[in-house]
Amino acid sequence: MALTLSKMLPLGTAAPDFNLMDAVTKNTYTLNQLKGEKGTVIMFICNHCPYVKHVNEEIVRVAHDYRVVGFGFIAISSNDVVNYPQDGPHEMYLTAQKQKYPFPYLYDETQEVAKAYDAACTPDFYVFDDALKLVYRGQLDNSRPGNGIPVNGRDLREALDNVMNNHPQRNDQKPSMGCNIKWKSK
Repeated sequence: MALTLSKMLPLGTAAPDFNLMDAVTKNTYTLNQLKGEKGTVIMFICNHCPYVKHVNEEIVRVAHDYRVVGFGFIAISSNDVVNYPQDGPHEMYLTAQKQKYPFPYLYDETQEVAKAYDAACTPDFYVFDDALKLVYRGQLDNSRPGNGIPVNGRDLREALDNVMNNHPQRNDQKPSMGCNIKWKSK
């Protein structure tokens, strides 16, 4: 596991569209089909990463808390499943069922979507406003496996509250940190 930081896509970037299969329903979705009325959270996660496992319960809580006020939530797994079969679609389905994900868990088989978002690690969080412009990218909160800080979703929750209340976002957005995305060999 290589500890990797978010690359911090420039604020104001338009959300790249996609057409990806949901590992749970097997339906294919575009960004426009899943976006929220108020804004949209896109999370790059995977099944085996200890950093994702550490925050899974909180991302489910955040999604439950903010979906009801108009935010869309989308999880995407982009890892190479040849070398990391535990991140394949069937295992994604099992993880989504076990964690009771209240959002689609999409499979980025070609890794083109992760590249379009400049995603680097799992978990990696992006918040887009109602016009699908990037207003926040970075960490869920300061908690990491073993650091003793409770998982509370503070940074992501603050970003969502700012969107909801038309307040400016913090300038000091901290990158997420986790396992590197497992890129396919060329």
